[in-house]
Amino acid sequence: MSTPEARILIVEDDTNIRELLATSMKFAGFDVSVAGTGSEGLALAATQEFDLAVLDVMLPDMDGFAVTSRLREGGRELPIVFLTARDSVDDTVKGLTVGGDDYITKPFSLEEVVARIRAVLRRTKADDSDGPTVTVGDLELDDDSHEVRRAGRVIDVSPTEFKLLRYLMLNAGRVVS
Repeated sequence: MSTPEARILIVEDDTNIRELLATSMKFAGFDVSVAGTGSEGLALAATQEFDLAVLDVMLPDMDGFAVTSRLREGGRELPIVFLTARDSVDDTVKGLTVGGDDYITKPFSLEEVVARIRAVLRRTKADDSDGPTVTVGDLELDDDSHEVRRAGRVIDVSPTEFKLLRYLMLNAGRVVS
C-alpha cells in the first residue's frame, strides 16, 4: 500500500456528508479519521497527528469556530478548512479570523474540496519546512546560499535550474507536470 498524501480529520455531524467526504478523501489518497461532534474532533486531534482538518461550522455540541479556537489555544497550528451551509460574508470572515485557512460553502463539489485541501496543504507544508536546506537522498539544496550539493560536492546550477530542482525536491515521490 502506498503512503497517504496527508492525514485528514473530518468533523461533520451529517452522516451522509461525513461518509461521502471520507470516501472521496480516501479515494484521493488521504488517510482519513472522522468525528460527528466538535468534542470528538478535539479528542482525536489531541491524541493523533493530522495534517489538516475539515470542520463543519454547525455542529451539535459546539460550532466549528469554537473547535478552531480551542485547537489554537492548545497550541495546535493544524490547517483548517471550513465546510458549511453558512454562507454569509460575516461567517466567512469570522471563520478565517479565528484561524481557518479556507471556507467552502455547501453545496460543494467533491473535486473542489480535494483541490482546496491540496492547495492549503501545499501552502502550509511549505511554511513548515525545517529551515533553508532541502534534502532528498544525498542531494542537498540550500535556499540561503543557493547552493546545491550532491554527496557533499557543490554542483553549479543556474537560477532556473535551482528553482526547478527545489520544486522537484519539495514534491519528491509525487508525479508533477
